Amino acid sequence: MATPHNSAEKGAFAKTVLMPGDPLRAKLIAETFLTEPKLVNNVRGIQGYTGTYKGVPVSVMASGMGCPSIGIYSYELFTQYGVDNILRIGSAGAISPDLRLRDVVAGMGACTNSCFANQYRLPGTFAPICNFDLLTMAVEAAGEIGVRMPVGNLFSSDTFYDAAKSSMEWAKMGCMAVEMEAAALYCNAAYTHKRALAICSISDSLVTGEELNAEERQNSFTNMMKIALEVAAKATKLPDLDDAAVAASK
Repeated sequence: MATPHNSAEKGAFAKTVLMPGDPLRAKLIAETFLTEPKLVNNVRGIQGYTGTYKGVPVSVMASGMGCPSIGIYSYELFTQYGVDNILRIGSAGAISPDLRLRDVVAGMGACTNSCFANQYRLPGTFAPICNFDLLTMAVEAAGEIGVRMPVGNLFSSDTFYDAAKSSMEWAKMGCMAVEMEAAALYCNAAYTHKRALAICSISDSLVTGEELNAEERQNSFTNMMKIALEVAAKATKLPDLDDAAVAASK
């Protein structure tokens, strides 16, 4: 059952997996919010845990940084481990003046400068979008816990240190925040006929220059985590996506 990047056994992951970029954040979420979390993967230090939340099996595993990294881990979870839903829970830089540090945003779509979708050899430009059911559940969960959560386009950039400083150009087209993984996750979900959603906390602002430090990023994104966990609990109402969906994508 193991892959080159995941040593977990078959059935070790729940149908819904939360994916922060940082392995330490995965550990924090598992130990703080899950009941009886069990470490099921630690290849390359990419920690994966499975436990329960409100009696529902939930897994948490790090994705690493960037489209190639989340592309590998999410594809293996979707195609090798029977995962139906992946919720990216990560940090993002605000490129909208309406966002402040620690705000939570949901990516209905993910614009990108990545070539990740080129592998599909489509005769045009693919638009990576989230799953509407997961997005609806996230909006409901945010309302239930009283968290303002703007919904719109993210910009998934292949470059963190952007010499052209192009992120603000995407703001002119209505993108809310820049991050590095959502577009690849949405592409994999579309290709494997699974579900995905990116929920991000604002860690810095390209508008004001404000930023959180590494420790604050790791430990202070509680609202985002709570929303994602509530979605994981609600997602049990969704139909299982069987292996035929994955086979159809090959």
